[in-house]
Amino acid sequence: MYAQEVKSTGKGVKAPEEMSVQERAFQARIDAGEKIEPKDWMPDGYRKNLVRQISQHGHSEVVGQLPEGNWITRAPTLERKAILLAKVQDEAGHGLYLYSAAETLGVSRADLIDDLLSGKAKYSSIFNYPTLNWADMGAVGWLVDGAAIVNQVALQRTSYGPYSRAMVRICKEESFHARQGFDIMMKMSSGTAAQKAMAQDALNRLWWPALMMFGPPDAESVHSAQSMAWKIKVMTNDEGRQKFVDQTIPQIEYLGLEVPDSAAKLNRETGHYSYSDPDWAEFFAVLKGNGPCNVDRLRARNIAHIEGAWFRDGLMAHAQKQQLAAE
Repeated sequence: MYAQEVKSTGKGVKAPEEMSVQERAFQARIDAGEKIEPKDWMPDGYRKNLVRQISQHGHSEVVGQLPEGNWITRAPTLERKAILLAKVQDEAGHGLYLYSAAETLGVSRADLIDDLLSGKAKYSSIFNYPTLNWADMGAVGWLVDGAAIVNQVALQRTSYGPYSRAMVRICKEESFHARQGFDIMMKMSSGTAAQKAMAQDALNRLWWPALMMFGPPDAESVHSAQSMAWKIKVMTNDEGRQKFVDQTIPQIEYLGLEVPDSAAKLNRETGHYSYSDPDWAEFFAVLKGNGPCNVDRLRARNIAHIEGAWFRDGLMAHAQKQQLAAE
């Protein structure tokens, strides 16, 4: 069993002899590839890990609207405005799917959102970096959504049914997002010298934060071992990062841009590219709230929440009125 293998590494996952009868039966279902559904028995740790992961995923979708929403009115053509608007709307929908999946675990959406607004909850570190020019919209779609797809395609096989099913639709929409971003980068990199320079600059700035999206190295990841044993995650941080590097570097070369890492080189024996580690000190600083845009992102979400109170109140009043009429 995988649980035994992880135990031997000292990462704290229970070996079978340390599990209760219920826990062993639960792990057997996981090992057999069965989906766990909301009404099924599950260990408290499984539920807690799922809530943490799904809510962080949902928060990332919601906060991820901000770097791009700022460019909707400034997109260069009406067509680009419409495409970007559709993309941002998709991200809002993804947040809705994920919050709904988290609610099946017995948590309140209001509490999840309060945790986000207070800064208690985390979201993807990359959204705490600024988008400085139109080429950034290409790099975000291509790199950020490309990295998300690597993670999310794997999550279609996650052990929790509602999360797994949410990923199916989300992945279809994310593939549109990645193509949209790559199309922008193609236009920019094949345009004027100034446009190509903008594309290269966007790539240079967002490459390292995109690598950080997969989380810290496996050896430093607090949750990965247990999440892998329960198949909440089905791919380690380092495996996902390598897959992203392998698929993206040929795309960079196709665009005629330079890889922002002098150590990047194809190993023809393994078929994988070598690459440098991101600045992990920077990664952890951003997670602690010290990134370039952490304060701005939370301020924007809090303002939106306050200004949207009238709408939420209206919906609740209407629901109560409908309920009274039915009674």
